Amino acid sequence: MTRPAKKKGKEKNTFNLDEKALYFIPLGGSEQFGVNLNVYANRGEMLAIDCGIGFADERFPGIDLLLPDPAFLEENRDSLKAFIITHAHEDHIGAIAHIWDRLPVPVYASPFTAAILHEKFKEKNLRGVPIHTVNPGETVQIGTFSVEFVAVSHSVPDTCSLIIETPEGRIVHSGDWNLDPHPVVGAATNAKAFKDAGDKGVLAYIGDSTNAEVPGRSGSETEVERGLESVFRGCEGRIAITAFSSNIGRVRSIVKAAEACGREVGVIGRSLHRMIGCAIECGFLKGLPDFVDEKDLMALPADKVVIILTGSQGEYRAALSKIARGDFRGVRLNRGDTVIYSARAIPGNEKNINVVKNNLSASGINIITPGDTEQTIHVSGHPCREEITEMLQWVRPALIVPVHGERLQLEAHAALALDCQVPQALVPSNGSVIRLAPGTPEIVGRVPTDVLAVDQKRLIKSDHQSIVARRKLQFTGTVHISLVIDAKGELLADPRLETVGIIDPEDPAETEIEDNIHDEILDLLDELDKKELQDDHFITEEIRIGIRRFCDHLLGMKPHVSVHVLRV
Repeated sequence: MTRPAKKKGKEKNTFNLDEKALYFIPLGGSEQFGVNLNVYANRGEMLAIDCGIGFADERFPGIDLLLPDPAFLEENRDSLKAFIITHAHEDHIGAIAHIWDRLPVPVYASPFTAAILHEKFKEKNLRGVPIHTVNPGETVQIGTFSVEFVAVSHSVPDTCSLIIETPEGRIVHSGDWNLDPHPVVGAATNAKAFKDAGDKGVLAYIGDSTNAEVPGRSGSETEVERGLESVFRGCEGRIAITAFSSNIGRVRSIVKAAEACGREVGVIGRSLHRMIGCAIECGFLKGLPDFVDEKDLMALPADKVVIILTGSQGEYRAALSKIARGDFRGVRLNRGDTVIYSARAIPGNEKNINVVKNNLSASGINIITPGDTEQTIHVSGHPCREEITEMLQWVRPALIVPVHGERLQLEAHAALALDCQVPQALVPSNGSVIRLAPGTPEIVGRVPTDVLAVDQKRLIKSDHQSIVARRKLQFTGTVHISLVIDAKGELLADPRLETVGIIDPEDPAETEIEDNIHDEILDLLDELDKKELQDDHFITEEIRIGIRRFCDHLLGMKPHVSVHVLRV
């Protein structure tokens, strides 16, 4: 098994792509869950697959969402021919509307995915985006790449794997998939297409690694409908249930289970409304009763309602988080009501989810997660080890490149493939440049990769100084000092001092700390001679450094200190 060299410092693209070779370059999603962006390069042309978001963690204060940085593609703008979006999950589709104006190329997607794309571009006020709808089973020619869209079962309709034909060889790019034998929406996985590709010869399989450590099979959504019905029957009061908004199969299962229990269903959350609207438009939710309007939910008897709402990952601004905090207008949950988590926690989100659960529990609300019941209330949309083995037996690739996961999942996927007699496995990192052909596949270099942060209404680099400053402020606090002095450097008023994150202003004992800082400012000024008092910059630096040193001695912390000198 080949592994890439470790990154060292700032990366540079120190090599040129050989136009006669075929390359695979993961720019996101091969060291983490989310921010999926993959690139194929051949004969001077590039094809980008997916462009998704990821969730920010404590390293990004004030940031909820991360996007893959498209800098490498921007450098090769003339070579990029198209984006293909394999399905409508946010970790594969969520970033495209944010960055498309920087890479205005055609976008290809299946019907449901295209419907979601239209909504996302509309929200960003982007008109005239060339979105090409491709039905599962169809093939499109995009420059040197011939791409067949292959139907696979997943937790969102119209999910497709891609069989990519190039002059150098055939690639199977799996995207997200599983082998649900009875999906409740969308088609089952088209085994024949994969077997046919295997018979023709597959150079490389680029595969979903999410559940590569999980034995067995992922299960079927039909089991979830039965499991939810059983759980619903044991609940008193209102039921609120949260799942990924793009999991249209789960929405159908919830509605059917509620209908069997004599309950009506309402929906809360903008992303849920958007997804459900597109699913209805595409015909995936036929035969279901109408949803109850949000404003009418509280008027229904508590034991006759199920509320589907966003927030399964503990997102601060999601509906469930707001309700748990008591910040949501119109709909509330009371003691004895039940919240059901019909989703698994994405690694890294556990802390945020627990905050919501603690708030709910403190209010006397019952919580049911997949681990709390013997009933099946969630199945994964990703293949477990038996399904991955079956896929590899169909495709029989010469090489496997595991993607879509953290290092543990990628390594497990590669090891499983070698156990299945796949001749070679290459485990990438984001930015690995893998030459697939000609010759023996190998990692031949790296390109720089990074993430962008969605900071309210702007996109900024992950190392943007505003994020760096926020990160420091989380641990150090700030001291703001204003000095008014005359031409000789004499104070004309007492120093104005304000601290943030240093003291509790309601505690008289702690306000003495500010008095001590105030006195230290006066002492520092007294130590300056006449010449030094004529230099505003010198005064600023002496006070800034001196107060940082004083706070470190007094409190054991070095706050950010800003000094403003006004000379009159």
